[in-house]
Amino acid sequence: MTASRPRSAADPGGDTAVLKQEILRKLTYSIGKTPATAGDHDWLTAAILALRDRIIDTWQQTTIDSYRTGRKRVYYLSLEFLIGRSFANALSNFGLTGAMRGALAELGVDLEAIETIEPDAALGNGGLGRLAACYLESMATIGVPCRGYGIRYDHGLFKQFIAGGQQMEAPEEWLTFRNPWELERPENTYQIGFGGAVVDTTPFGRATWAPSESVFAVAYDTPIIGWRSAGAVTLRLWRARAENPLQLKAFNEGDHLGAHAERNRAEAISSVLYPNDSTPAGQELRLRQEYFFTAASLQDLVRRHIQQFGNVRSLPEKASIQLNDTHPALAVAELMRIVVDDHAVDWSEAWSLVNATISYTNHTLLPEALETWPVSLMERLLPRHMQIIFAINARFLERALAETPTADLSRLSLIDEHHGRRVRMAHLAFLGSHTVNGVSELHSSLMRTTVFEPLHRIFPTRIRNVTNGITPRRWLFGANAALAELLAETCGSEIFDDIGVIDRFARCCGDAAVQQRVAAIRLANKERLADYIRRETGIAVNVRAMFDAQIKRVHEYKRQLMNIIETIALYDAMRAEPYLDWQPRVKIFAGKAASNYLTAKRVINLINDVAAVVNNDAMTRDRLQVVFIPNYNVSVAELVIPAADLSEQISTAGMEASGTGNMKFALNGALTIGTLDGANLEIRERVGEDNIVIFGMTADEVEAARGRSDTEAVIGRSPYLSDVLEAVSQGAFSPGDPGRYADLVRDLRHNDWFMTLRDFETYRQAQRRVDALWADPGAWWRRSILNTAGCGWFSSDRAIRQYAADIWHMPVET
Repeated sequence: MTASRPRSAADPGGDTAVLKQEILRKLTYSIGKTPATAGDHDWLTAAILALRDRIIDTWQQTTIDSYRTGRKRVYYLSLEFLIGRSFANALSNFGLTGAMRGALAELGVDLEAIETIEPDAALGNGGLGRLAACYLESMATIGVPCRGYGIRYDHGLFKQFIAGGQQMEAPEEWLTFRNPWELERPENTYQIGFGGAVVDTTPFGRATWAPSESVFAVAYDTPIIGWRSAGAVTLRLWRARAENPLQLKAFNEGDHLGAHAERNRAEAISSVLYPNDSTPAGQELRLRQEYFFTAASLQDLVRRHIQQFGNVRSLPEKASIQLNDTHPALAVAELMRIVVDDHAVDWSEAWSLVNATISYTNHTLLPEALETWPVSLMERLLPRHMQIIFAINARFLERALAETPTADLSRLSLIDEHHGRRVRMAHLAFLGSHTVNGVSELHSSLMRTTVFEPLHRIFPTRIRNVTNGITPRRWLFGANAALAELLAETCGSEIFDDIGVIDRFARCCGDAAVQQRVAAIRLANKERLADYIRRETGIAVNVRAMFDAQIKRVHEYKRQLMNIIETIALYDAMRAEPYLDWQPRVKIFAGKAASNYLTAKRVINLINDVAAVVNNDAMTRDRLQVVFIPNYNVSVAELVIPAADLSEQISTAGMEASGTGNMKFALNGALTIGTLDGANLEIRERVGEDNIVIFGMTADEVEAARGRSDTEAVIGRSPYLSDVLEAVSQGAFSPGDPGRYADLVRDLRHNDWFMTLRDFETYRQAQRRVDALWADPGAWWRRSILNTAGCGWFSSDRAIRQYAADIWHMPVET
C-alpha cells in the first residue's frame, strides 16, 4: 500500500464533489462503464483521465506562454525515460490527493488500492532513465520550457521472474490496459529513412540521400506536471509504423505472414527496450532504434523552430539539444544533414550552428558502454551520415595536426581503426557539442584524464561537471510521507518548496524524541516492505533487524558478487561462533541483469541459492536473512528506499559515474557503506565523514592495480575470502549442481578486473564497523538524521538550474 502524501505538500482545497462528477463522467463516456460494472482498472483510468484534464489546462497554458515569450527551449533526447507510476505523483504535484481520495471514497473506491495497480512505465533500465524522468519533472517545476524525446516501447524492459533461483525474462506488458496519460498525435508523423545511396553531391557539401527503406515515426505526448502545478512540459515518445502495413496482393495470394513482413520489421524498432545486440541482427536493430528516435526528434524540433522563428540559423539562440549519453549521438550527423542538405547552409556555418546547439552528458567511462558501430553497418544503414562523419573527422584531424604536429591521430579520430573500423559515438558527441558534462566531480575529473584525455587537450574548457540530482517530490515527499511530515514540523513547511531548508534537521540529531520518531517511521516503512516481500517471495523477514539493501542493475562493477561473498563469510562466522552478540540483518537485493549478460545472471542465481540455505538454517535465521526481490522497478524502489537502514554503494572506484540511488537512500536517512566512487565522495562532503562508512581502493589505486598477477596472494591474506570461494566453487550452496559456480570462481581468481577480491577484506571490516554502529541506537539515529539533513543539495532542481545557467544559457527563477 502506498503511504499517503503529506497534507502540507498537497490538497490546497480541491473540490471533492466536482472531482467525483468528473470521474463518473469519464467512467461513463470515455470508458463506457457504469459504477456497477466498473472494475479497479476502470476506476483507475477514469480517475487518471479526470486528473489529466486538469493537467492539460496547465500544460496548454505553459505552452502558450512559451510561444508568446519566444523563450529558449530545451530538447532532451534520451533512449530511456524510467517514469514509473504517475498517478500518485501527479496527484501530489497538482495538490489533489485529498480531494481524489474523498471523491473515490464516496464512489466506494479506495485510492491507495487502485494506485498500486497502475503499471510502471518501464521505459528504462536504471539510473539513466530515472534521471531523465526526474529532470523533466524539475524543468516543469522551475519553469524551463522543455520537450523530452524518446521511444514509446511496446514492452519496455523485460519483466523479471525467478525460477529455480535463476532470472527468467518475459515481456513487460505495461500497455495491456492502454496508457491513459498519453495523447496520440498522428498529425506529427515523420518519415525516417534507412539504407539506399547518396545520389548527388555538390562541391558545396550538399547531397541528396535516397533511402531504400522508410518507416514512419508517430508521436505520442504525455504531459509532465510540475510541483504545485507550477507548469508542465511534454514527453514526446515515438512509435514506429510501416509505410505499407499490409501487402494486400501477398495476403490475397495466401502469404499471410509475408504480407505483414514490412510491418513487423518496422514495428520491431519500437517493440523492446535494448534488444539483445549480441548478434548482427540485434546490433542493426539497436542502431535503427537510435537513429529512428533521433531523426524523428530533430525533424520535429526543426519544424517547430522554423514555424515559430522562420530560419534554421537562429536555432542556437532558441534551442538547446541535450544528448543524454551516446544513444542519441547521431544527432550531430543528422542535424548537419538537415542544415546542410535540406536548408542549404554552408558546411562551416552549419558546423558552428550544430556545435552551438548541442550539448552532451556522458554517463560512463566503461569501454564496453561507450558505443561504437561498425563502419560497414553505418555505410549500409546510414550512408549519408557516414559521409558526414568522415567529413567531420577529416576536418578535425587536419586542425589537430596543424595545431599539434605530434598529436596521436589514432586516439583522436572518430574512427577506431584497431577493432575492425568502428565509429566512436562518444567522440562524435564530444566534437559535436559545445559543452560535455560529467555527472559527479570524480567522474568529470576522470573524463579529462581517461577516455576523453586526447580531446580534452584540444578543447580544455569543454568538459564541465553537473552532479546528478533526484526529485524530492517523488523520493521523499511521496515515498516517505511520514518523514516528510516530521521534516515539515522541524524545518518548517517551506521545505516542500525549498528542499534546502532540510539542513535545519541537523539541529535535531541529538534530540531523543526526534530520534524515536525517526525510528518509528523507519519501522513502519519496514513493515510495509516486509509485507510486500512476503507476498512476492514467501519470506517473512525480521523487521527489527537492520535492512541492508543493494538495489540496482546487476553488473560486475556494481559488485553484487562481493556483497553476497561477504554475506556468506558472515553466515560462516555466525555458525562458527553462535554465542557472540551478532547484530541481526536482512540482506536485500534487487535488480535485473541484461538478458545476454551471463555472469550477472549467474550472480543472481548465487544470491538466490545462498538465500535458500541461509533462510532455512535454524541456527542463524533470526540473525541473518537474504532476500532477492524480483522485477525491480521504480515502484519497488519506492518501497525499499524508505525502509533501508544501510545503503550499499560499493562499485569499483572510478566506474560508477555518479549514481542516484545513493542520493535517494541518504536523503531518506539510510547510512551509506561505499567506495570513494561517483557521488559517494560528494555525499561524504555533505553528510560528514563520521556519518558514512567508506572502504576500499581509490580510483587511482584501482588503475595502479590493473594487470597485477597476485590474486592468489590477495586471497591468501584473507581466510574468510579463501573459505568462501572454496565453498562456492565446491557446491556448498548448489548441492544439486556442485559445479554450478566453478567457472564464476575460476574467472574471478584469474582476472579480478573489478577488484572484488582486493576490496573484500576492507569491505568485510567496514561491515563490522556498521555492526558496531547499529548496536548503539542513539549513535545510529543521530547519523541517520544527519544524512537526511545533509542531502538537500542533491535535488534535481539544483542540477537543472546548473544546466540552465552553465550549459543551456537560459535564465530561470531561483
